[in-house]
Amino acid sequence: MADSKAYLAVDLGASSGRVVAGLWDGQKISLEEAYRFENGGIAAGGKLYWDLLNQWSHVVKGLRAAAVKHPNVRSIGVDTWGVDFGLLGRNDELLGNPYHYRDTRTVGM
Repeated sequence: MADSKAYLAVDLGASSGRVVAGLWDGQKISLEEAYRFENGGIAAGGKLYWDLLNQWSHVVKGLRAAAVKHPNVRSIGVDTWGVDFGLLGRNDELLGNPYHYRDTRTVGM
C-alpha cells in the first residue's frame, strides 16, 4: 500500500493514546495502528493531572512513525474527550499541567 493516501488520526483516550493511519488505495480504506502509548493521569500533591508534555511527545513520535511508513499523508485529525483544558499565558506558554477529569475535585458535580 505504498501508493495509498494516508489520513492520520490521533486518539487521546482516558488510559491510552494512539495514532492510526487510514489508508485509501482508490478502491477501499484500511486502518492500521501506527503507534500506541499509555495516557493515564499523574498523581502529584494529592491531585490528578494530565501529563500534557508527555502526551505531546508521544503524539509527535506517533505521527513521525506513521509518516515514515506512509509518506503520502493527506491530513491529520485529533480526537479527545475534550472535557479538560490547560491555561496558557501571554506568550502561549502552558501555565500548569491540566487537571485530569478523574481528579477528586469534581466529586459530587
